[in-house]
Amino acid sequence: MYGADGIELLPAAAQKAKAFAEAGLGDLPVCMAKTHLSLSHDPSLPNAPTGFTVPIRDLRAYTGAGWVVALCGDMQTMPGLGRTPAAFNVDIDDDGRTVGLF
Repeated sequence: MYGADGIELLPAAAQKAKAFAEAGLGDLPVCMAKTHLSLSHDPSLPNAPTGFTVPIRDLRAYTGAGWVVALCGDMQTMPGLGRTPAAFNVDIDDDGRTVGLF
């Protein structure tokens, strides 16, 4: 689908792939965390390039969602949210001032 010739599992990803397989997670579907600018891991390869190798630097198992996420190249992920959203602390006081913002 992505047009790559293959993948390269970097050491951390290879260790996790083995551990996930041993834990019975080897049949989970894989979600690719990659740049939105290309079907590759590299934003300088626009559109639908071919003939490249995708470096997988890490794997993360999201067992509640039922998949493994492959982190490609320099892709950053968003931090998780806390148990209680910060918006719960925002209010308007009796004088009409906003309170509870960071």
